[in-house]
Amino acid sequence: MRKTRATSRDSLGFKANKKESGDPRLRFVLGFFFVVSTIIIARLIILMIFQHSFYSALAAGSREVYKNLFSTRGQVYVQDSRTGEEYPLAMNRDYFIVYADTREIKSDEEAENVAGKLAEVFNYDDEKKFEVYLKINKRNDPYEPIENKVDESMVDKLRELDLLGIAFSRQPLRFYPEENLAAHVIGFLGKDSEGNNIGHYGIEGYWQKELAGKGGFFEGAKSVGGGRIPLAGWNFEAAEDGVDMLLTIDRTLQFKACERLSEAREGYGATSASLVIIEPATGKIRAICGSPDFDPNQYNKVGSVNIYNNDSIFTPYEPGSIFKPIAMAAALNENLITPDTYFYDSGKVDGGCTKLIENAGSRIYKDQTMTGVLENSINTGMVQVVNILGKEKFKQYVEDFGFGIKTGIELDSEASGTIDSLSQNKGDKVDCYTATASFGQGLTVTPLQMISAFGVIANGGKLMKPYIVEEIRYPGGKIDRFYPKEIRRILETRSAMLLSGMLVNVIDRGQASSARVDGYYIAGKTGTAQISGIGGYSEETNHSFIGFGPVDDPKFAMIIKFEKPRRQYSSATAAPVFGQIAKFILEYYQVPPGR
Repeated sequence: MRKTRATSRDSLGFKANKKESGDPRLRFVLGFFFVVSTIIIARLIILMIFQHSFYSALAAGSREVYKNLFSTRGQVYVQDSRTGEEYPLAMNRDYFIVYADTREIKSDEEAENVAGKLAEVFNYDDEKKFEVYLKINKRNDPYEPIENKVDESMVDKLRELDLLGIAFSRQPLRFYPEENLAAHVIGFLGKDSEGNNIGHYGIEGYWQKELAGKGGFFEGAKSVGGGRIPLAGWNFEAAEDGVDMLLTIDRTLQFKACERLSEAREGYGATSASLVIIEPATGKIRAICGSPDFDPNQYNKVGSVNIYNNDSIFTPYEPGSIFKPIAMAAALNENLITPDTYFYDSGKVDGGCTKLIENAGSRIYKDQTMTGVLENSINTGMVQVVNILGKEKFKQYVEDFGFGIKTGIELDSEASGTIDSLSQNKGDKVDCYTATASFGQGLTVTPLQMISAFGVIANGGKLMKPYIVEEIRYPGGKIDRFYPKEIRRILETRSAMLLSGMLVNVIDRGQASSARVDGYYIAGKTGTAQISGIGGYSEETNHSFIGFGPVDDPKFAMIIKFEKPRRQYSSATAAPVFGQIAKFILEYYQVPPGR
């Protein structure tokens, strides 16, 4: 009986174990712990062996660690529009901070010797040398900055001297190899209120987010003894570098045109000057500059922050007579006039203002055609044009040409100008605001808006969106390309061609002969506009010249503006500069003569 029971217990025990090991829930739990244990062991191996140096480098002195991983700012390039060759306009360059570990300098004599050697390398005067001496003679400071933004050649000299306590820290900084070239286009990299790098003005400001990229981070926990706690959790996100950009700016045109502009501004005694060159068929901006300008590498060494402003897009002004072709284009396009439509100029006209409107210099031109109105820049003739056209139709064309709104150029700080005066009174009757707007008074524009509008005349009637960015290049290899964009058709091709011919006569037979380029048909218009102020218009003026060429196949359209030059008319300032630069452009693109 006992043997039978023993056998029975063994049998029952065997059966119980078999049942237990076959339980799927138990197998799941065992499998789960096996997988988790394997993952933990593998993770520990990775953290403690393969990535030990990485995490050690990120270790900080507090229990919680959080360290930003900084992205690399993207570079900006300009080009040779003939060959496609590219040149860096903004890039990153390694500089050094020179500092002293004053704990290594044990005596006044040692400090004096080190200060003397530093003075020789950095050309310190006695006052600066003594200041450095006081800095390095502290005995207890492991990091006392001496010089920032030191290039490697200077650091090499210091290395050769092997000065006691002097060390170096490498830091990547923004560098502008072309210095003043296209300064108003690129802007500069400065600091925000919290000391962070941030782009200001131009491309650097407008594309700050894309150029800066996205900083990454790593966070984790450390033990009291300084070791990393692998199971305490960590989070890592890699930095994303900023994009590179290729601009439509032609390096040679930018240099030559802006150099001539600056020379002329100084020669004419003008307060400021600006210039824009575009391709009429595409809207690409080939040059845009202002004078005076600045060096983005030393942006803090300017007399006034106003110098940072790109007047071509930032400062609206009353354009004066260069606006006359806009009203003339509208009337031609509506088939209300022809280039030969007769007009008699008596020298004065009632435009609905408190006093009669007169021509510049109170001139009287008598028998004229519409072509003559442009050739001689007759204010009274333009009032006649808008009277024929009507206020509402004129306003519509002004809006269609893009005035009163921003062009959308990819640069920081663009202004819209204002055409609000054209909405002052209801009805189609021409009032004083409309009459004066016909010859460029009482409304404001930017040079970029004006040259964009003139591009319509040059390319046969289409308003093209002006643009300055050709490509955006992402770190992963993706490229976004920008292409010409037609906003709307404003003029019939015939109307644009008729007006182009009239503007050729302005240069050939009118007041702008100094803008002529021998061998080419160039269209253009002068503008001398009084500057408005408190109590009315002053005797000070803005001078502009705007034009394009060659007329049969325009390669460029250009506007030049001088603020308060010490000459009376734009025919003696902006027009000759236009002619000189136009000649260079045609030679640069090897455009054969057409006349």
